[in-house]
Amino acid sequence: MRGKVTLFAGRLAPLGLKGVMSGIAKAAVAAPSWLAEEGLEGDVQGDRRVHGGPEKALLHYAFDHYPAWRSEIGDEPLLARPGAFGENISASGLTEHAVAIGDVFRIGGARVQVSQPRQPCWKLNARFGISDMARRVQNTGRTGWYYRVLAPGWIDPEDDLELLDRPASEWTIARLQRAFYRDTMNREELAGIAALEPLSEGFRARAGRRLESGRVEDWSPRLWGDAGPPD
Repeated sequence: MRGKVTLFAGRLAPLGLKGVMSGIAKAAVAAPSWLAEEGLEGDVQGDRRVHGGPEKALLHYAFDHYPAWRSEIGDEPLLARPGAFGENISASGLTEHAVAIGDVFRIGGARVQVSQPRQPCWKLNARFGISDMARRVQNTGRTGWYYRVLAPGWIDPEDDLELLDRPASEWTIARLQRAFYRDTMNREELAGIAALEPLSEGFRARAGRRLESGRVEDWSPRLWGDAGPPD
């Protein structure tokens, strides 16, 4: 499994009608950059409570999904090039069905590991000007995924992303998405997720809470923000 990448980093800028500060609008990186444990040099997040940090150091989004989005939402200018979904890494040939939790990749002088699926949030609604864009991303499974950084290093635009290890190949991103968003109270799957060591602690804890409570958490604040669901 191998793919050539494009890199993106973003500064804070006002987003949406309320002008919330966000780093979702990223620009292509044109020179070698340092990848540290908490992310790419020059990449900034607006709300560190839910974005960034060691378990979400890099967001990867499959460029393979762009044609499907164009067919579904039309000729959106953001989709003319990679970077529309706030990704740090864009590549072709790697999707949620092929990539698994715990996969270790080399990129340039760094090593990264798949840590969790992306949980789309309301900032995608504001970014695209589509009131339910975050829910669409979640429902389609075209969410992207995050990496933690195992070994910092210099990475370069056009570096290859080279697979080195697959400790949990059966736990694809697509499988986790199915358990979290469709087959939401499958206790066998939830128990497996709660025990999945390469998965981020936050995702494992969510699975554990579902097992204990017998309830699915409320997604509304994440998907809609203060605006709430559209009428």
